[in-house]
Amino acid sequence: MSDLALRPLRRRARLIPSGWAVFAFGVAVFAVLPIVVILTTAMENTGALWSHIVAGILPQATRTTLTLLVGTAVLVTVIGTGCAWLVTAYRFRGRAFLEWGLLLPLAVPTYIMAYAYMDVLSPLGLIQGVIRDLLGYSSPREFRLPDIRAMWGAITLFGFVLYPYVYLTTRMMFLTQAANLVEASRTLGTSRSAVFWRVALPLARPAIAVGVSLALMETLNDIGASQFLGVRTLTASVYTTWIVRNDLAGATQIASAMLVFVVLLIWLERFARRRQRYASNAQRSRAMAARPLTGAKGAVAFAVGFLPIFIGFIGPASYLLGAAIRRIEFAGISPQIVRATLNTVTVSAVATLLVLVAGFVVAYASRIRPGPWTGSFLRLSTLGYAVPGTVLAIGILIPVAALDRFIDRSASEWFGLSTGLLFMGSGCALVYAYTARFLAISSGGIEAGLSRIAISYDHAARTLGHTSTGALLKVHLPLSRTALTAAGLLVFVDCMKELPATLLLRPLNFESLSTLLYGEAARGTYEDAALAALVIVAIGMLPVTLLARVGTSSSDPVAFTDGAQESRSGRGIFWKTSGRRSAST
Repeated sequence: MSDLALRPLRRRARLIPSGWAVFAFGVAVFAVLPIVVILTTAMENTGALWSHIVAGILPQATRTTLTLLVGTAVLVTVIGTGCAWLVTAYRFRGRAFLEWGLLLPLAVPTYIMAYAYMDVLSPLGLIQGVIRDLLGYSSPREFRLPDIRAMWGAITLFGFVLYPYVYLTTRMMFLTQAANLVEASRTLGTSRSAVFWRVALPLARPAIAVGVSLALMETLNDIGASQFLGVRTLTASVYTTWIVRNDLAGATQIASAMLVFVVLLIWLERFARRRQRYASNAQRSRAMAARPLTGAKGAVAFAVGFLPIFIGFIGPASYLLGAAIRRIEFAGISPQIVRATLNTVTVSAVATLLVLVAGFVVAYASRIRPGPWTGSFLRLSTLGYAVPGTVLAIGILIPVAALDRFIDRSASEWFGLSTGLLFMGSGCALVYAYTARFLAISSGGIEAGLSRIAISYDHAARTLGHTSTGALLKVHLPLSRTALTAAGLLVFVDCMKELPATLLLRPLNFESLSTLLYGEAARGTYEDAALAALVIVAIGMLPVTLLARVGTSSSDPVAFTDGAQESRSGRGIFWKTSGRRSAST
């Protein structure tokens, strides 16, 4: 049969969706459903309620949120970009430690950072006590430092926890810039400081924009640190309106307003690099020659780079370790801690498995059936990470609660039995929230891993008689095992640290490590929560180790730019580059 006669058959075959495309469509619907529910519910609950929210809640909460976002953006940009240039452009004693040590604050969630410093910097805490002893004062009434429970305290804590997002992306861009650009500017008489401002910084601006947008999404998602520090953000307003005032409709309205912030952040990130064009000859490019610093200059450089590590990780981690040891010596390990750890590990493991399966479905469908539809399914599956946990929790609660009521009513009518809160009470809603929120990590990392496998492997497998599923089992799964492992580790740790969605969707009498810490800190019993916080930080070290391995290796310009260009929301740039490099090893 001629090629001309085969064209209609091929066109008809492309119109018939494959099983993988259908499954990918289901995953996309699964991920987008909470956002659709939020928007439709918010439009239904209009009228006097909305006018009250607009007049009484949104103005103050919006101003507070904007102030926090702007302050955090400035601080993470200064710290992250400055540290990235320091360890890239200069060589001094201790630089090797700083290269990976500057990533350590990623292991400390913002609510744990706030919890630790609230106790340490309180009027009766260690630091103020030592200062009063040195100055000769006897009580907090005579001398006390400014209260950290303020906007400046929140901005400072967020900045020193979230700067690694900017540090990692910006340093990778500094490493990929060819040395001849810097050398050309130097031959034209440009000083080393002017090279940073006029050459390196403009080239790294897209990477800075990506890092800042990721840090701001984490700031917008936070609820624990904001509550502890008395900063009433939109996220805190959603939680208070829903839980304290028992007003789900009002919480839905505020959540819909928060989506505007999410869209704005994504648009700003895309706008900042809309004209990004980066080309590099990988065979001829070489790293920029670092300027050696010795003596006092080297010591100052190390001290500058060490300060963010101390404030963002060593300080709070040392406090948690000391408090946990004292608590264990006094009362041993509480059974409540053991139960919370088991609950956290179980739910996180189940969610991680579902996230990996769903991520592989959308990534593999996009590979074997490339086109606008499967590409859209892949992009839609990543939207959940851009949505704060409180907003996502509301979007999940409404349909899941309705499904619970329907099943209970049907079971009562047909069998005379009451099923109760079948999905809400069993933790399925919480697993749903974790899966929808962290699906971007899985799909992005797995897609990056699959992209390293040559398409000729697919053709060879099909020539040997394997179906697409057979090729997956025989070829793609073994070759993408490293990317799967990396994505699974990152998802598992993020599930363990997630606080907002866990607070709102956990079943009755269910405590995770994060909610246990939140409850103890809210009651002021800091010593009881220290062990839970220490466990979270210790487990959070696992993805930091992985990121340090990626960040300190020689960077691949193509991997970085592809990851940046393909990043839609969430942490796509990290996981894409991480997945690609892992797949290549």
